[in-house]
Amino acid sequence: MTLTYRTLILLAAAGSLALMLGAWGFQYLGEMPPCKLCYWQRYPHYAAMGLGVAALVLGGALLALLGALAALTTAGIGAYHTGVERGWWEGPSSCTSSGTSGLSTDELFDQIMAAPLVRCDEVPWEMFGLSMASWNMLASLVLAVIWVMAARRA
Repeated sequence: MTLTYRTLILLAAAGSLALMLGAWGFQYLGEMPPCKLCYWQRYPHYAAMGLGVAALVLGGALLALLGALAALTTAGIGAYHTGVERGWWEGPSSCTSSGTSGLSTDELFDQIMAAPLVRCDEVPWEMFGLSMASWNMLASLVLAVIWVMAARRA
């Protein structure tokens, strides 16, 4: 079975929508508010959904390639977020904890008061040893392949 340009675009855009529905489900039904990096991973999915609509209306390889770029962007952010969660590297200072050694009581208090409510370096949920950020990365890589397949069909 050969998938058409239109079918591939629908699959790719629907994939981003499905990932967003999952994220919103965790947020609103599962009561797991997202951290800053989680929000950053959402923006390229919004772009991919819009690009999917545009590609269905206008057609063309360029829009499909932009969709692939959006999917690769969120995959990259997901990889970065995974590294922050696993302690492989530090995340943005506004969403991770820092060491407390050498801090005065006042500095420690200020650090506690400035700490975000949802930290980027904690894993609130995982399946098969992978966090939501990791799953987003993997799924987004698959979506990027679908976008590229669509571009080749254009």
